[in-house]
Amino acid sequence: MKHFRGSFLVTAICLTLAAWWGYDHGGVSGMLTALGVAVILSVMEVSLSFDNAVVNASVLKGWDEFWLKLFLGLGMIIAVFGMRLVFPLVIVAVAADLGATEVWNLALTDPKAFSGHLTAHHAEVAAFGGMFLLLVFLNFLLDDEKEVHWLGNFEKKLGALGKVSSISVMVALASLLFASTFVDAGQRMVVLVAGIWGILVYVGVDMISSLLEKSESDESSNVGDMVKRGCIGGFLY
Repeated sequence: MKHFRGSFLVTAICLTLAAWWGYDHGGVSGMLTALGVAVILSVMEVSLSFDNAVVNASVLKGWDEFWLKLFLGLGMIIAVFGMRLVFPLVIVAVAADLGATEVWNLALTDPKAFSGHLTAHHAEVAAFGGMFLLLVFLNFLLDDEKEVHWLGNFEKKLGALGKVSSISVMVALASLLFASTFVDAGQRMVVLVAGIWGILVYVGVDMISSLLEKSESDESSNVGDMVKRGCIGGFLY
């Protein structure tokens, strides 16, 4: 348990800050609400991070000490504070066309206004994230090289469609066009653009991952060793 003393200390400090913030904004009921939300989010974060931890452990075990420390230091800061704290603020700032400082102040001092801006731009945010996650699902489902099929023969037949180049992108674009018909005409173009950006971001991330992964057909490639050993490419991976 000694390895987790720092984690327990940080958790206690964060829960205390959440309780104090809730009490400052809503008294005892606000404190209990904020504390409850913080506990639920903490449990979800820990449970959902187990799968990443398993994958990371298999990759990091052969890394050089320098890159290992860099990943555990800078990498964790980017993952925790960048994606959990900064990224949501960036989404609201871009979607609502607000300054970063204004969004930060809204999040801290006026959660209702912050929530209002996010809700007002829910359609485009959902389109961006939805297309990204849809491609994650489709590339898993439409994989002709997959050996384990949870849905039996039905999934196996769907996986055969993976032989068609860019089938996932085609399905995602078709889904986006179909879903846009349910959106008000005034928001339709914004939703389409946001969805296309979600697709582009996924394709870009997938391209980088493909470049960094070791090709099974190329025995002379040392990218896999590079990732395992640790370097700038492995760090990005």
